[in-house]
Amino acid sequence: MSIRFKVWGEYALFTRPEMKTERVSYDIMTPSAARGLLESLFWHPGMAWRIDRIHVCSPIRFANVRRNEVKSTISARTARSAMDRGSDDLWMAASENIQQRASMLLRDVCYVIDAHFDMTDKAAPSDNPGKFLDMTRRRIARGQCYSQPYFGCREFPAHFAPCEELPPCPDELRGEQDLGWMLWDMDFSDPQNIQPLFFRAILRDGVLEVPARNSEEVHG
Repeated sequence: MSIRFKVWGEYALFTRPEMKTERVSYDIMTPSAARGLLESLFWHPGMAWRIDRIHVCSPIRFANVRRNEVKSTISARTARSAMDRGSDDLWMAASENIQQRASMLLRDVCYVIDAHFDMTDKAAPSDNPGKFLDMTRRRIARGQCYSQPYFGCREFPAHFAPCEELPPCPDELRGEQDLGWMLWDMDFSDPQNIQPLFFRAILRDGVLEVPARNSEEVHG
């Protein structure tokens, strides 16, 4: 069961994992970001979203900004220890850890996402693909969401609407462009050893075809 909808926004930041200090965005939205955005619109344990393709409907434009971030993080070990002790002192003072960092953002982005979903073993007997598809379409048409969808960072909200007709491909995106290795998604099959998955992103006439998980194009 497939669905197509349009998303757009003023800024986006799909951070490249190889950039450690300064944030630099991929040229376009990643499949994992598209999946996360879809899950903010409709999520159910009985289904799993799969991204098929991403249509880039606006020219790729970058902007440099400086953003306030924190320079340290709370480790998983510290969080686990606090939970085991039943302590409520797990916190971080942002004012003491604040740090300005440069970020290379995308601006004035617009995408059309083609996706489908698979039923999972957590679906109830009354659940079925038609029911989930109708619910998702209604929510998109009404502008409903479980949480505010965003483009990579929560401060960059995403607007969404049904897509009745594909916008034309920007002239500068016609032809084939190799965008290099891109994050496909995270492999959560082993919760104790979550691994990133990558694929070679090729943009053809503004369209990114996303390979399936079991494809030879996806590498761990």
